Amino acid sequence: MSVLRSILYYILSAVTFVAGPLVWLVFRLIYGLKGQSVSKVTDPLLLASATSLAKKIRLRQVTAEEVMQAFIRRAREVNPIVNAIVAERYAEALEEAREVDRLLSGGSIPEELSERSKPFLGVPLTVKEAFALEGMPNCSGLVSRKGMKADSDCPAVHRLKESGMIPFACTNTSELCMWYESANNVYGRTKNAYDNTKIVGGSSGGEGCIISTGASLLGVGSDIGGSIRMPAFFNGVFGHRPSKNLVPNEGQHPPATGGQVELLATGPMCRYAEDLTPVLKIMAGPQAARLNLDTKVDMSTVKVYTMDSDGGSLFTGRVNPQLKEAQRKACDYLGSVGATTKPVKLGLMKYSLELWSAKMVSGQGTKFACFMAGGEHSGKKVNCFTEIFKWMLGRSDHTLPAIGLGVLETFTPDDDPNVPRLLTLLDGLHQQLTTLLADDGVLLYPSHPEPAPYHNHPLLTPFNFSYTGIFNALGFPVTQVPLGLSREGLPLGVQVVGAPDQDRLTLAVAAQLEKGFGGWVSPPGNQ
Repeated sequence: MSVLRSILYYILSAVTFVAGPLVWLVFRLIYGLKGQSVSKVTDPLLLASATSLAKKIRLRQVTAEEVMQAFIRRAREVNPIVNAIVAERYAEALEEAREVDRLLSGGSIPEELSERSKPFLGVPLTVKEAFALEGMPNCSGLVSRKGMKADSDCPAVHRLKESGMIPFACTNTSELCMWYESANNVYGRTKNAYDNTKIVGGSSGGEGCIISTGASLLGVGSDIGGSIRMPAFFNGVFGHRPSKNLVPNEGQHPPATGGQVELLATGPMCRYAEDLTPVLKIMAGPQAARLNLDTKVDMSTVKVYTMDSDGGSLFTGRVNPQLKEAQRKACDYLGSVGATTKPVKLGLMKYSLELWSAKMVSGQGTKFACFMAGGEHSGKKVNCFTEIFKWMLGRSDHTLPAIGLGVLETFTPDDDPNVPRLLTLLDGLHQQLTTLLADDGVLLYPSHPEPAPYHNHPLLTPFNFSYTGIFNALGFPVTQVPLGLSREGLPLGVQVVGAPDQDRLTLAVAAQLEKGFGGWVSPPGNQ
C-alpha cells in the first residue's frame, strides 16, 4: 500500500477503536433495542428445498403455478419491511409456471422435462440486480444507469433457466457492488429480516435477505471481497464462493478488470445445503468436472483446522465471543462425527486487508471513479472530492461509501512499489494453505468480527470485510454456513474454506453442519 493510503487506514482504524463504543450507544438510541422482524414462515411450500420442490412438481404432487403463487405471495408480504426485491416479473413468471404445468399434463413426462434435462423444473429463482436478466433492470444502484435493462441473460442465469428455474424478481445491491451494506440512491436500503435496524450485507445483500425471509429458495450472487458470504452470514443462509474460474462472471455490472478478474467469483446462495451442490454444478457447466462433486465425502477422512480470529490485524475489530463459541461448537461437532480437528495460527492472515488490496489494484484495472461516471470505456470519471461536498448538501447521486472508495483510490499510485512485495507474501500464504489443506482438509474461519450491525455502522468498520476478502485474493472455495441465532436473535455462522478445486469438501462439511445445527432458522416475527 502507498504511504498516504496506509496513513488513512491507520487514522480510520484509530477513530473506530476510540469512538466505536460511543457510536454504538448512539446507534442504540437512534434505532432502539430491537427492530421489526418479518413473520415466521409457515407455508409448507416455502419450507421445502428446491431439490424436493422440483420433484413434487414433476410428479404432479403440486403445480408449478401453486409454487410460484406461494413465493410471490410471501414476497409481497415481506418486501415492504425489508426492501430486498427491487424489480419483479410476477406475471411473466406465473405464465411460465403455467406452461410447465401444461407440458406435464400428459400421461408421461417428456424427455425435455425429465430430471436429467430439467433438474429444477418450475423452481422460483431470484437474481441479484447486477446480473443481466433479459428484460429486467441492470443498473447496480447507479443513478446514471437507472432505467437501463438487460437485453439478454448472463451465462450463469441462462444455465439456471435451462435447468428449469423460473426467475421472478431481482434483488438489491450496494452502489456498483463495492460495499458491504446494500443501499443505493436508486432503490434505497435493504433491511435485515431478523431485525430491520440491522444490515443485510453487500453487495449481494438483497439476495441473502429475500432468501432468509422465505420468499426465495435460491439466488445468484457475486463475490469480490465477500459479497456472497457476508450477506449469507448476516441473513443466516448458505452461500458458496466457488474456486477460481469455475462459474462464468460475464454479464454483470460492473465487469471485473485488471486484478479484479482473479478476485471475482459468481456462485449460489441457498436456504438449504442440499441445493448447493446441484446448483453449483449447473452454474459451473463443463467446468464442474474439475470438482468431482459426485464423489461422496467420508467425514472420518476430513481434517478440520480452525482459527478464530485474523491473528491481530490493526484494521479489524475483535471477533464477537458468541461467534467464537459457535465456531468452537462447530469444530467439536465435526470431531464428534469422525473428523480430525486441530487449531492453527496462520501469521500472514493479520495482513489480509493489505494482501487483498494489493491483488485488487494489480493489473491496473478500470478506476472505480470511472464506473461511477458510467464512463468505463471513455475514461470519464467522477471527481470524488467534489462529490463529498455535494453529498454534504444532499446533491450527490452517489452514496458515501462509493465516494469514499473513489477518494481512497486517488491515493493509490498505479506503480505502488509495495504491491509486488505484498503479492509475494500472498503467494506464500497460498502455498502454505494449499499444503495444509491438501485434498482432505478444511479451515473454519470467522465470517466477520460481529453479527449484523446497525445500518451505516460499517462506515466505522470499513475493513472488517477482510475476513472474507482474503480468500478472494487466494482464489479458494469457501462455503458460508449458518449456525443458529445469537442471544439477540441475529444469525451466527462460520466460513468453511478448502484448497483450490476442493469445493466438494466445503460443501460436504456445510451439509454436515446443517445436520448438527439446523441450518437456516426462520425469522420469528415480532411477538
